[in-house]
Amino acid sequence: MRKTQRISTGMVGLLSVAAALFALCPSDAATPARRAIAPKKHGGAAPGKGGAAVSLDPAAKAQQIGKQFVELLLRQNYNGAGQLVSPAVASALSPAVLQQAWEGVLASQGALRQQLSVRSEVAGPYTAVLVACQFNQVLDLKVVVDPTFKVAGFFIVPHTDGYKAPAYANGKLFRQSELKVTTGAISLPATLTLPSGSGPFPAVVLVHGSGPQDRDESIGPNKPFRDLAQGLASNGVAVLAYDKRTRFPKQLGADLDKLTVKEETVDDALSAVTLLKGIPEIDAKRIFVLGHSLGGMLIPRIAREGSACGYVIMAGTTRPLQDVLVEQIEYIVSLSKNPSPQEQQELAKVKAQVARVNSPDLSDKTPAKDLPFNVPARYWLDLRGYDPAASAREISQPLLIIQGGRDYQVTPNGDFVRFQEALVDDKGQPKANCTFKLYPRLNHLFAEGTGKATPSEYTRPMNVSQTVIRDIADWVKAH
Repeated sequence: MRKTQRISTGMVGLLSVAAALFALCPSDAATPARRAIAPKKHGGAAPGKGGAAVSLDPAAKAQQIGKQFVELLLRQNYNGAGQLVSPAVASALSPAVLQQAWEGVLASQGALRQQLSVRSEVAGPYTAVLVACQFNQVLDLKVVVDPTFKVAGFFIVPHTDGYKAPAYANGKLFRQSELKVTTGAISLPATLTLPSGSGPFPAVVLVHGSGPQDRDESIGPNKPFRDLAQGLASNGVAVLAYDKRTRFPKQLGADLDKLTVKEETVDDALSAVTLLKGIPEIDAKRIFVLGHSLGGMLIPRIAREGSACGYVIMAGTTRPLQDVLVEQIEYIVSLSKNPSPQEQQELAKVKAQVARVNSPDLSDKTPAKDLPFNVPARYWLDLRGYDPAASAREISQPLLIIQGGRDYQVTPNGDFVRFQEALVDDKGQPKANCTFKLYPRLNHLFAEGTGKATPSEYTRPMNVSQTVIRDIADWVKAH
């Protein structure tokens, strides 16, 4: 059972559905609790008076589409399932991709034993339909349905029991309001969490890691950005968090295949800072940007174009994303004493795709299907030659770099140390504007644990360490 759990949260989560990591589908993250939850069970269309059908409300119709999609997969009718897919993600969720994903689940999880339950969650214009299924363990088949009742995303995720708020998030000490972060024609839902009182307060903009993240950076039952927002606000620091633009492929349209990290991440972070400067309760001279994972890796790019007064890098990688991807999958496979043929095949496939990314022959004409997660060559070419540690030397503002010691995705020895080595003065001492903190017991989400870190940790409710919350708040208020 432990082996299948590792496969489901690692290999399935990383490899089964093309585009789950980057920008082609809505996020596999759980919907924030503050949003409306659709009823768990809806009656189907029933004969009405005179035999006329009673039309379904939108949430019920979306749930019906999601259930139909899953039923087609269960019957291995991949072409039928493909007909329900939105044109915006047709290549990412083609019949061939769906077949590969489903066969991967059956190979690693065993045959489907029974369907357990169906629930729906509404997130803006999208409805996520989650069908809990018993394989060797319980997994959620998550179907994201767009406003036109087409399937806009499909994810195979661990079944979870829900988010648990940390004790340090004191609702009496903060208030929240809904805003929009706007960059050109792109408008992103956002939440501003303000400390109680009139201010003006120092503020932090939160910048997500890889994938089409929501404003809470949800993963399984965990919401590290919600922890940060409410924890920091409880300590006198305002926080702005927003949904990542790749959660809304319909807004992006034809530009989806042209994205680089500038459009995906950097531009919206800059717009968020600009938005905060116009809010009376915010001290416009004390706005900071905090980036986690990919967001941390991109802090030097954000700082190059931005006007924040300081920056925080949380578990920011310093190495090429594609190389880190291979390292992560190798680590996950190593957790199995006897890796399955499926695991070995998937690892070999990713290594071949990464070799194409690293090849001098990579060009805009290289098909996305030959690259990791179907992410177009333009994205990878834009990152070629980017060295976050070296680029961070250009940052003159205060810089806080923090790292979890149990993080296997962005590692202390592979990434944190490179920042430490790069950010020194002429005497070999840490630059005056730089502060480094390593937390030996924390993982990639900055939650506490023991022993060797595994992907299955992310399926259990946990929270950002209170020590991290206090350290960030104290550092912000000191600058």
